[in-house]
Amino acid sequence: MNNKCYFCHLTSFEKLLNENKVPEDKKNDAIREFLSYLSSIEKEVTAPEVAKVTNASIRKVLNNPDPYKKAKERNNKFVLSKVDYFEEIIRKSENKFETAMRLAIAGNIMDSIGSPGADISGTINYVLESDFAINDSEKLKTEIEKAKTVLYLGDNAGEIVLDKLFIRTINHKNLYFAVRGNPVINDATIEDAELVKMHEVAKVISNGDDAPSTLLADVSKEFLEIYNKADVIISKGMGNLEGLLHNGNKKIFFLLMVKCDAIGELINVKKKNFVVLQNS
Repeated sequence: MNNKCYFCHLTSFEKLLNENKVPEDKKNDAIREFLSYLSSIEKEVTAPEVAKVTNASIRKVLNNPDPYKKAKERNNKFVLSKVDYFEEIIRKSENKFETAMRLAIAGNIMDSIGSPGADISGTINYVLESDFAINDSEKLKTEIEKAKTVLYLGDNAGEIVLDKLFIRTINHKNLYFAVRGNPVINDATIEDAELVKMHEVAKVISNGDDAPSTLLADVSKEFLEIYNKADVIISKGMGNLEGLLHNGNKKIFFLLMVKCDAIGELINVKKKNFVVLQNS
């Protein structure tokens, strides 16, 4: 794990405690326990593995299995309220695949917990007009056209509405959309997929795990079977990238907005850039 990630995890942990108005004494105990955990982990541990522990701790402290349920609902409903606008952008586009893909990547800004007012409109305009730092989208399109099975790894609530529009544009008869097995921060679960009616365009499955990533050592057997048979895997967001980047599976294409320096260093891309990257 990058050294920068330690401070990010600790800051995020404290922020979550403050946002949920945890009493001071209980908050201090939780921070001390989390600091002890951070000091004990091996260097090889990945950021998503730490995030999995972080969020388990938050759920325990709050005695709440899904602390971000309302925030996720707000994000889903906010983006759903804009669907006509997004569909019109795609409809008017000369390259519907690329435009729908860019919209899906722009949706990656929706990790702003409980903040549907995040500048998604500004981000959409930016991503529609920007050159990508890495752009393997033509290769992605070609591989999808040849594929018998496509697996799409979802990321955040809200964002999945734009994933749905991209999947509808892909129009593949055997596409699976994977969500987290249990609530973790604002990542999409089966409940979120049902709210946005993802089943209209894909076969919705759970990965069986509560990491904000795809950790192949922890996912369910059922998910792993689909993962292994997929000819193309579309991986959304930084968390999924961190879990899968180093496994050498060339079937994976990472779609994301680079939102932190640690991820930027990992793939040699500057922060705030957009990426469609085939794994290698």
